[in-house]
Formats: sequence, structure tokens, C-alpha cells
Amino acid sequence: MTALDTRVNPAESTTPPARFGIGELSARTGVSARSLRYYEEQGLLEPARTDAGHRRYDAEAADRVLLVQRLFSAGLSSAEISPLLPLLLGRDGGGEDGLDALRAHRRALQSQIARLQDTAEILDEVLEEHGAAH
Repeated sequence: MTALDTRVNPAESTTPPARFGIGELSARTGVSARSLRYYEEQGLLEPARTDAGHRRYDAEAADRVLLVQRLFSAGLSSAEISPLLPLLLGRDGGGEDGLDALRAHRRALQSQIARLQDTAEILDEVLEEHGAAH
């Protein structure tokens, strides 16, 4: 059973999970169908397919898409996100490597922020020294 699976015992369930198309997944997540297809191309989303080849998603796909969106917002690339998804979705028993990767990304962001703050302070000093002359 995964962290996102809310059924009591999925192995004993006789009801197949509800499936819906790309339009509904887009509506549920606020992510465009084009982006969802890109996620699939990048291996971040794996829809089932009908006999006619139409994409079909289950409710877990919406959680996955929202997680991918959060990781993109945090500055990670699709190549960085892909190996993290099994861990973050509760499908990987290991995980310290993935968490270490996220921690390293955060440290890099903190370093960039510190450099940008230093740059802003230098500009403030220059403006203070020379701003009155202009």
C-alpha cells in the first residue's frame, strides 16, 4: 500500500480505480494538457492507455502532478525530479540519497540568495553614495 492509497486493502479491492482523461486531470490540477503531455514525455507521469490509445489517469495522478508542480516551483528540472518521485510518493524504501539531493538543492539556493543579498547591498551603497548627484 502506498502513502497515497487510501483503500483499506487494495489487493482485495474488486472495483477498478476510477479513470479519467487528460482534460479532467488538467481541470483537477490547473495544469495544461500540453504540460501534462510534457510530463509524460519526461517520464514524470505514466498514464494508462485505452485500446484506442487515449490516456487514462487515476486519482493518484493528480497528486503526482501537483507534486511535480511544487518541485518545478522549487527550481528542480524534470531530470532532477524523475528519480525523486518514487521516494516522495512512498514507493522507495531507501530514500536518503533523494532527500540528500533535495537538501543539496536547498543549500545551493541559500548560497545564491546570500550572493544576491550581497549584490543588493553593494548597489544600495553605490546608490547612497552617488544617488544625490543625479
